[in-house]
Amino acid sequence: MSLWTPQSWRNFPIQQQPSYQDTALVTQIEQQLQKYPPLVFAQETRDLFSQLAQVANGDAFLLQGGDCAESFADFHAPKIRDTFKVLLQMAVVLTFAGRSPVVKVARMAGQYAKPRSSDLETIDGVSLPSYRGDIINSSEFTPEAREPDPNRLVTAYHHSAASLNLLRAFAQGGLADLHQVNRWNMSFVESNPLKERYQDISQRIQEALRFMEVCGITSQTAPSIRETQLYTSHEALLLNYEEALTRRDSLTGDWYDCSAHMVWIGERTRQLDHAHIEFFRGIHNPVGVKIGPGIDGDELIRLIDALNPDNKAGRLTLITRMGADKLADKLPQLVRRVQSEGRKVVWSSDPMHGNTVKASNNYKTRDFEAILREIRQFFAVHQAEGTHAGGIHLEMTGEHVTECTGGAYGLSEQDLAQRYFTQCDPRLNSDQVLELAFLIADSLRTGSV
Repeated sequence: MSLWTPQSWRNFPIQQQPSYQDTALVTQIEQQLQKYPPLVFAQETRDLFSQLAQVANGDAFLLQGGDCAESFADFHAPKIRDTFKVLLQMAVVLTFAGRSPVVKVARMAGQYAKPRSSDLETIDGVSLPSYRGDIINSSEFTPEAREPDPNRLVTAYHHSAASLNLLRAFAQGGLADLHQVNRWNMSFVESNPLKERYQDISQRIQEALRFMEVCGITSQTAPSIRETQLYTSHEALLLNYEEALTRRDSLTGDWYDCSAHMVWIGERTRQLDHAHIEFFRGIHNPVGVKIGPGIDGDELIRLIDALNPDNKAGRLTLITRMGADKLADKLPQLVRRVQSEGRKVVWSSDPMHGNTVKASNNYKTRDFEAILREIRQFFAVHQAEGTHAGGIHLEMTGEHVTECTGGAYGLSEQDLAQRYFTQCDPRLNSDQVLELAFLIADSLRTGSV
């Protein structure tokens, strides 16, 4: 293969990039970002790599979730805290039910760029550039707001740095205490319309914590009770930003994309002869790639070989996004092919993107039952093939939004308008995502899907 450098992607075709008017300013800002400190450190990234190797080997589970697209305007501590809390609540339930560690990776502190199906958005006969995430332009439908602005690259860096600072404080400062997290879960269960369904797991976790206290394992004596590890991730769509934050590690000499611990390639930008594959093949982060129902076994193996030529466990996560009506037909042959070729990958389910629909009132939404059905099919396929269903990847928030229909509270299409705040795609709210965790936990605990 050709010699790789952080800049070599620029010699390849590329999709889903903004068209900046002032290219000289773009270059100036890229050079500015290259001088900024890294957002994450190589050793943190290597730690995640090792934990994902456990997932690939069937000894752990990956929980990845967060905003579809983070917003500069909606940037405040309570929002970050609430999403952090609900991730921890899910992780505790899944850890207890699955009897294995849960690797927690947030779609936070960098999820500012979004691919779009069209370059233009048309409203009432007026066409403007599509909103591509706050790192590129603004969601307001005006010519000024939709013009790509390179200064937003710097704003995204500073927002990511502040988010990471707060997340690290939460993870190490007591908010992650297992006793507190389970109290939140018990409160969720008590107020849920289907509480009888979830009480058993919640009470058993409480009993386990009490037993550990009797044995002297408390928040004061065991740091693992009061602290946690949380890693960050985002779709590395805007490659000039990712390049600017790529650093050579002083200990190993390897290159790391220091914008996040883990980055992934989307379904729209995973062409084998394009820029995103070229950039990703040279960085030493754990990486992911989204795969939809259109991929076949030959293409998937070529994709795996391009991104993980040394076949290292933990390097590559395959994130399936196929839809509840297609996954059961499409996934088994892919799993069999990867298994027969001896490739070491993490299999993770994104049940969100393949189940997006437009409601009768024109709101883009996703149905809770379709999301759950795709996850259950994902588990069923891996159970049938003797492989490890390694994780889930969710667009979610800790806020009480009304963007996805269904769930225990029975949100309908008419409810969507109440609290529909997403910048781009509809997210599961805190109640829906915790309900999902308890339902998945039930499958992990009983072995049924």
